[in-house]
Amino acid sequence: MNISRNTIVFKRIIKTGLLNFVRNAWLGIAAMAVMVITLTIILFSIIANATFANTVQQITDRIDVSVYLNDSVTVKQREDLINNLKSLENVEEVTFISKDQALVIYKQQNAGNADLLTAISQTDNPLPASLQIKPRDPNRIEEIRTFLERGDIKSLQSDETSYSGDRKQAIDKITSATSFFRRAGIAGIIVFAIISMLIIFNTIQMAIFNRRDELTIMRLLGASTNFIRGPFIVESIIYGLVSGVLSIVIIQALFSISARTFEASSLGILDINYSNTYFKDHYFTFVALQLGVGILIGAVSSLIATRRYLKFKTSK
Repeated sequence: MNISRNTIVFKRIIKTGLLNFVRNAWLGIAAMAVMVITLTIILFSIIANATFANTVQQITDRIDVSVYLNDSVTVKQREDLINNLKSLENVEEVTFISKDQALVIYKQQNAGNADLLTAISQTDNPLPASLQIKPRDPNRIEEIRTFLERGDIKSLQSDETSYSGDRKQAIDKITSATSFFRRAGIAGIIVFAIISMLIIFNTIQMAIFNRRDELTIMRLLGASTNFIRGPFIVESIIYGLVSGVLSIVIIQALFSISARTFEASSLGILDINYSNTYFKDHYFTFVALQLGVGILIGAVSSLIATRRYLKFKTSK
């Protein structure tokens, strides 16, 4: 009997919420417009952050430290140096480039410069053998440089490491920018989520204010707290569902337009093609995310608004 009564109350709450959604169409459109914008911004921020992270990863994958070896370095000294470098926590990989390999690479890189190719062909190979060191974390590349500055290690080198001068400044700027934009992306998502909560909260509070007389009558007639609050939560959940679907449609349309507009494979920091591919690969995840976030924002904002504005006692 009790279960049957609860079922009836639940159905009435759902029905009332749906009727309120239809009855307050204009107010609902305003609420959904705000939520659609917020969800679209949040989703775009997530995709942009993932795209930027991919771009930064491509850049950092190319960051390495080259150690140029003296011609007098023996095989044993070279192998010992490689083993010592590999034992460093921040070293992911060490690649040896021989003098002959360095010459081949030099010719490939300068294939269009006949003067340079002629000049180097008229002399013995002047290029030194080298070690290319790939760091695990470019932000800690200074640790590798400190090791290479040791006296016994420095004596094996014919020149400064590649991590010096203008290259050092460029790498330092890249790594600093990487950390900054990753933190900024996370902070942006949090800020937009908070703004969304506040806006939806005020929208629901406005709806409650417009129905204050109706709610007072319901309370006087003996309506319970959950029965009065329930339709607002259901209405807000519908806002979240509809807004989530609309935000996905908007993002999908934007990527469809941008894919036709921009044919380049890369557009700098924000690679449109990668963003579009990332969106398609995670499409159903994003659908679930948008619906979940929309429902959560609507339900929580409605719950807080009704509790705060109507000052219901949970014990009733």
